[in-house]
Amino acid sequence: MPIKQSAKKALRQTKKRTERNKDVKANVAWLKRKFLKAFADKDKKQMMDFYLKIQKSLDKMLQKGILKKNTVARTKSRLMKKINNLGK
Repeated sequence: MPIKQSAKKALRQTKKRTERNKDVKANVAWLKRKFLKAFADKDKKQMMDFYLKIQKSLDKMLQKGILKKNTVARTKSRLMKKINNLGK
């Protein structure tokens, strides 16, 4: 356990951030599952709706420093590839 006051505060902040990040990541994971279900059902309109929501969430996570730039780009690219390959 931290002894100094500043270390105690840093620990509190870390716990808050960790909890917030976990919630945001869980939300994106839920959206991805819905996206993949729509992919399995071959519902392109619903896939695009979920893709836009995922894209918005990922961009916010990038802006807040929760995820790195390449992780966000890779994820969006893979999802868009699924959308484009559905029509083929």
